[in-house]
Amino acid sequence: QVVKSVDDFLSPADKLRGIFLQKFCGKSAVFNALNGVQVELNDELLVKVMNEGNLSGDSIVLFFNWALDQPNVSEKVSIYNSTIKALGKRKFFKHMMQVLNGMKDKAISPNADTLFIVMNSYLRARQVSKAVKIFGELEKYGFQSNSGTISVALNCLSRHSYVGAACSLFNKLRQKSRQRDCSIYNIMIGGWSKMGRISQVERLVKLMVDDGVDPDCITYSHVIEVFGRAGRVDSAIEIFKHLEEKGNSTLSPEVYNAVIFSCLANDKADEGLKYYEEMQRKGFDPNAKTYTGVISSLLRIRKVADAIEMFDEMVSKEMIPSAGTLTKFIEPLCRYGPPHAALMIYSRARKAGCLVSDSAYKLLLMRLGRFGKCGMLLKIWEESGYPCDLKVYEYMINGLCNVGKLETAVVVMEDCVQRGLFPGKIICSKLKNKLMSSGKVEIAYKLFLKLRNARAEENARRYWRSKGWHF
Repeated sequence: QVVKSVDDFLSPADKLRGIFLQKFCGKSAVFNALNGVQVELNDELLVKVMNEGNLSGDSIVLFFNWALDQPNVSEKVSIYNSTIKALGKRKFFKHMMQVLNGMKDKAISPNADTLFIVMNSYLRARQVSKAVKIFGELEKYGFQSNSGTISVALNCLSRHSYVGAACSLFNKLRQKSRQRDCSIYNIMIGGWSKMGRISQVERLVKLMVDDGVDPDCITYSHVIEVFGRAGRVDSAIEIFKHLEEKGNSTLSPEVYNAVIFSCLANDKADEGLKYYEEMQRKGFDPNAKTYTGVISSLLRIRKVADAIEMFDEMVSKEMIPSAGTLTKFIEPLCRYGPPHAALMIYSRARKAGCLVSDSAYKLLLMRLGRFGKCGMLLKIWEESGYPCDLKVYEYMINGLCNVGKLETAVVVMEDCVQRGLFPGKIICSKLKNKLMSSGKVEIAYKLFLKLRNARAEENARRYWRSKGWHF
């Protein structure tokens, strides 16, 4: 009954993962234990169990094999892809290939996503030769060799900056096949473009034309981008003007993005904004990439009012930035000046329904604490819904010290210590020095004693827990 009552507090995923903490002998014993867990397994729960926690490669494969026999788990490619991704993320490559081979045994054909996950797993671990070898043995693992899988392989290599390896693979494929696909050339040109290699981009464009493939808008955008990255913004503008003379058939939002970003990256903000306005006049709607790039560049050169105006325009067109993009906007605003502009972006983002990340909240709190705006700090943290942690307490104590509310800072410090959180030496020293300089020696001494006793208890607790005792 006690065990049953404890299990009631665990989530279904934790109950299933808990089986692997026990040392069962044999596969059948593990399967019987999993069958004894009163949990209705489905696709979503299966992925959650594998992605979270700290299961070994053997445990993940064993759990996956058991899950396939459950009635509510579908034996689809997406489920295999999720399992391969969970194994590859933890660098369990032997088990990852075991699951991939199991797909072929069960007559389930892997798709382009499967190839991307497998190659990406090896490339993240810097095992380039193994990733290329997988592509060389597509048929062995049940993949189809077509333009889709070629694009995935080249894109994966270029994405991880292994453009040289992608180029070698591209040359081999070009010699074997007479089929010419513009998208494959664009992947290679885009890879060299991101590295600012003008000579390689020019070589591939010439090769593309010689092979009878017409460059498209994506090709032109990569060519403009590489000149911008190399600092030759005048050449990038010259290419763009040459395309304008040809007419709208050679222009696209991607081409305009390339010339705008080239100008902004080379400290020509006014010219970049001119092309942004021209883009709209000619009927090309800015996309999310346009807004993100322009706003980030405006914030970098401290044109905050223009950036906020453009953010309002972006949100009004229902282009909701991701949590990472929003953090990217807030971060530079928290480096200079008062937090007013950062708060404006934050309030507009929340009103539009954007997800605000934990790190974005902490950037705001740090800036508010530095300016002593503790009331606003508490209000924003309550809005966040994230659990209170050490950093939040440190920002709060710092803000209270800055405005001279030392008694309140002491109360916050005591609450922090009671929760088992211990602020860093800098914050503790700052509060102690402020109290001493204000003549509140007795309060400073009592706080010192509380901190010393709490640390001693915490150290004792950690020691006994390391020995297997819990209290």
